Amino acid sequence: HRHAAVAKSCVVRPKGTGVTTRPARGLDFACRATVAGGEVKWVGNRRKLDLNRKYYPKKEDVDTQKKVWYIVDAEGKTLGRLATMVSMYLRGKHLPTFSPSMDTGGYVVVINADKVAVSGKKETDKMYYYHRVHRPGTMKTETLSELRQRVPERIVERAVKGMLPKGRLGNTLFTHLKVYAGPEHPHEAQKPVDITSLIDKKPKEADLAAVRAAVGLE
Repeated sequence: HRHAAVAKSCVVRPKGTGVTTRPARGLDFACRATVAGGEVKWVGNRRKLDLNRKYYPKKEDVDTQKKVWYIVDAEGKTLGRLATMVSMYLRGKHLPTFSPSMDTGGYVVVINADKVAVSGKKETDKMYYYHRVHRPGTMKTETLSELRQRVPERIVERAVKGMLPKGRLGNTLFTHLKVYAGPEHPHEAQKPVDITSLIDKKPKEADLAAVRAAVGLE
């Protein structure tokens, strides 16, 4: 077994069978990352794991006071690629502890939203629709270029919101997104990790050392 160095407590034995199977992906990652030092270490190292049971986040695991902050510079970046990565970090899909029904992600700050790039003729052809008073006959339309002049932050916000789950979880995750039109932001005290360089990188080529160190995996 390629995980022979992992402690026996990492082995998963399904009930009713004598067959030994390899751990689930997230559990396997936690075992390989921590057992060698004798101490169970995972995201934030906030709660000890019982490696004989399936992992599922608890309330203390999603404490907003312990979340990691990230920052992305949108200048010259393609809107779709930017929104895809931002939504992934908001949900926590970059972590081995990800669970689709829990808020395991962090906060993401996006700066220079007024300089985000789009391909083709989207600057003039992409339309945005909204209702000012939510009554029939009040629908308003505007192009992306018009929205960029009026409220540039809304371009990134709407792109990211469409990639988040719908419902209470998605509404909560959306509040963790902070978008600013210019280069200034009021979140220096949180010491956000710059992940701008990861937008155009393939997963196998991306250097995640800073991210892994921030969440406590290294």
